[in-house]
Amino acid sequence: MVTSLREMTMTANNTLENRLMEKVKKLSIEQIQQVEKFIDFLAQEDTEQQLTLISTKLYESVFNKIWDNPEDADYDNL
Repeated sequence: MVTSLREMTMTANNTLENRLMEKVKKLSIEQIQQVEKFIDFLAQEDTEQQLTLISTKLYESVFNKIWDNPEDADYDNL
């Protein structure tokens, strides 16, 4: 029986999820709250990185007009 990459990934994710859940179940309520805060922090960090990337892309054409001009051509060679 051939197992697809998707099936292998799903199995690995389920295994990881189960391991994490078993570990969380052994924590005190205070520790679980810390874990929750850490997860929220990771999610926020990812969101901030995405916002930074999006804003960079939005302003790219504006910055190109400013930076790509004959007067500043000498700086391109530095």
